[in-house]
Amino acid sequence: MQDPTTAHAFSTFVRAVARGETLSQPLTEAEAETAMAQVLASKVEPVQLGAFLAVLRYRKETAAELVGFVKAARRHLRIDNGIAVDLDWPSYADRHKQLPYFVLAALLLAHNGVRVAMHGISGSGPVTTPAVLEALGIVPATTPEATATALDRKGLAYLPISDLCPPMAEVFALRPLLGVRSAVNSFARALNPLDATAQILGVFHPTYLATHAEMALRLGQERSVIFKGSSGEAQRNPEKVCRLALAESGTRSEETWQAQSDGSRFPWREETLDPSRVVALWHGERREAAPEAAVVGTVAIALRALGRVTDWRNAHDQAEKLWHSRKP
Repeated sequence: MQDPTTAHAFSTFVRAVARGETLSQPLTEAEAETAMAQVLASKVEPVQLGAFLAVLRYRKETAAELVGFVKAARRHLRIDNGIAVDLDWPSYADRHKQLPYFVLAALLLAHNGVRVAMHGISGSGPVTTPAVLEALGIVPATTPEATATALDRKGLAYLPISDLCPPMAEVFALRPLLGVRSAVNSFARALNPLDATAQILGVFHPTYLATHAEMALRLGQERSVIFKGSSGEAQRNPEKVCRLALAESGTRSEETWQAQSDGSRFPWREETLDPSRVVALWHGERREAAPEAAVVGTVAIALRALGRVTDWRNAHDQAEKLWHSRKP
């Protein structure tokens, strides 16, 4: 137990962010890196960590803070950086309000020669990303060797954060205690553990677009596309205009893609959250316009992230062809 008469090393960071409206200040990138290094090394008292995460959640993390957190977390990754990957795909929703059709987008790209690394948490809802992947024959890759094998054989690997970075998984596990998401939900998306050139990110709120684009630039990410997706996942809502934030070769820009829906209602709150429904859609045993449009739209955005298209119409045309010519 820390001596109550002696200042704890981490108290500096709590004090910096929590001193009140006029005295609190954001952490520099270096300070954030040091703070998160202490968190992941278990050198922080629980009450300090709770206070730190709650304050950051309330006032929202800066890009510099998130970059520092990512740099600290990357030193804890259990991975072989020599594994070649084309597209980084984070998936960190702890619960889904709808089926994760974006998994089919990742699988479709993998079937067409794109090496995709997906990483995330298992979640706690009735349907999870790992459950849907396993229903499609993609089991979690819990070691670097398993990751390399999955990419070579299937073109798609799923890396659980519990194996990829156990200390981060412990922070994720605080969600039930805090009652809200925390900074780890934000910076985990930028981990890019296998150093893929391209990255596709879904965020919870449009206000996070600029922050994540700035984070990608500061981390030296070659190409990153960020957009608002269901539960913060990289899954397009085909009914709505889609605003993309892009970080490419050191510059930031935005694009607006038109709605693609033909009027079919997209089931944002599906009553039956059963992975078999996603599998049936993949095999053509289930036909439903809106979910298929979500898959196609997400593939189109991924093609933009990969740098294979620059025009949204061309992106959707290519994605449509891939979907209709798939061979499950």
